[in-house]
Order: sequence, then structure tokens, then C-alpha cells
Amino acid sequence: MLDQITPVLLIYNEEQNISRTLSHLAWAKDIVVVDSGSTDGTLPALTHFPNVRVFSRRFDSHGQQWRYATEETNIRTNWLLRLDADYQVSDALIAELSQLVPNAAVSAYRVRFDYAVFSRKLRSSLYPPKPILFRKGCFSVWDKGHTEAWDVKGPIDTLSATIVHDDWKPVSQFLMGEAQYMQCERDWIRVHKGGWVRWLRVRPPWMPIAVFLYCLFGKGLILNGRAGIFYALQRMVADAVLSLMVLEERLRDDADAGGQVAKDI
Repeated sequence: MLDQITPVLLIYNEEQNISRTLSHLAWAKDIVVVDSGSTDGTLPALTHFPNVRVFSRRFDSHGQQWRYATEETNIRTNWLLRLDADYQVSDALIAELSQLVPNAAVSAYRVRFDYAVFSRKLRSSLYPPKPILFRKGCFSVWDKGHTEAWDVKGPIDTLSATIVHDDWKPVSQFLMGEAQYMQCERDWIRVHKGGWVRWLRVRPPWMPIAVFLYCLFGKGLILNGRAGIFYALQRMVADAVLSLMVLEERLRDDADAGGQVAKDI
């Protein structure tokens, strides 16, 4: 089955991650990488991997970028392995992929994730299982908040082995990314209503506080020491950015309404 799979990645300034990720993909005859304009050492690092084909496209949204990556890069295999640049494909997963039947009555396979912080594996995380292996022609991609969603036409099976999510990018880069991501998330929650998570998110500051405490004590990450605290703080900061945007919008609306009342007087 491995010769029927093409790994596909989107990248932007992934110097700290990309070589580690690609080193686990030596089994792939062809790897498609779509770069969004990296300015660090990412592109030079790619030259060390002869099985990589690099494409460049200006980023507009994750949905559009993935549609380009999966539909316009001349992928020849029947299966696509959708990866982030900080996904480490485990040896166990490679072995499991090799045993899959290419013509099985399955349109996609989902996988569970082990989350790591600088190679320190956490007891758990908020990262959900996701479909990552797709049969070509059996899916569509669309934008969902700050990321993308995949609609699969047909059955989805679950793999036993896991992928390790281990992002080594610096905190400064994480913060810049979250500012962009949460703008998209704010637009998403404006339109899509319902659910207790959205309820908390539109009532600052409850979501950042809740997610921090839930990660540390509900998920037991306090037992992971510094790595667990680091993860809990990351998740809190991400939702704090969204809370600030929600508050800013409401404060601006109040200021505009007050200014209009003053004019009327």
C-alpha cells in the first residue's frame, strides 16, 4: 500500500519542524509540499529530500490551499496522506499503512494523535482524531474557522497507530499565527451559533480560564510538569486572543453608539 500513498504538506516557516517530519517519510516515492512564502531556512532544508516536489502559492485560506495541494499538483497515486509540518509519522503507523488493502471499501482513514512538547509526550491533549488518509476523488475540502474541514464520500475507518504532533516553532511565531487564526475563528462563531464551547467563547473571559484549568486538571497535564503547563498556557493564550477580539468589537460598538447619541444630542 505504501507505493499507493502520496504525503501532502502545507508549509510556512517550518525550519524547526520540516526535516524531522520528512525524515519519517523516506518510504514515499513522491511528497507534495506547498509553500506559502517561507522566509526562513525551510526551503533550503527541502533540497536534502529528493522525493519532495515543492510548489509555491500565496496563502488565502486553508481550504483553498488544500484544494490546490490535492487537485493541482499532479498527484499520481490513489491515496493522499494529509500532514502538517509538525506531524511525526510513527514507525507503527508506517507498518500499519503498509498492510492496508488499496482497494478496500473505505474512502478515508482517521488517526489519533500523541501530543508532544519538544519531544516530551503528554498524557493527553485537546487535539482530536482526524481523517488523514484519503482516497483520491472521494473528498472535498472547505474552510472552517481558522482551519479546514474534509467531507468524505463513503466509509471512514480508524487506524490503530498514532501520529505524534510535536511543534518546535518558537513562542513568538506561535503568537503571530494565533492572531491570524483567531480572526478567522471570530468570523466563524459570528455565523455558526450553538454549543457550549461557542457560548463560553462569546462571554470573555470564561473560555481562556476554563480551557487552562481543564487542560491542567481535567486532562491531568499538571503531571507532565513544564511540558504540561506549556501546553495549557498555549491553549489559554489562543482563546485569550479570541476573547480580546470579541471584547474589542463590543467596546468599539459601544463607543460608536455613544458617539452617535452625542451627535443626536
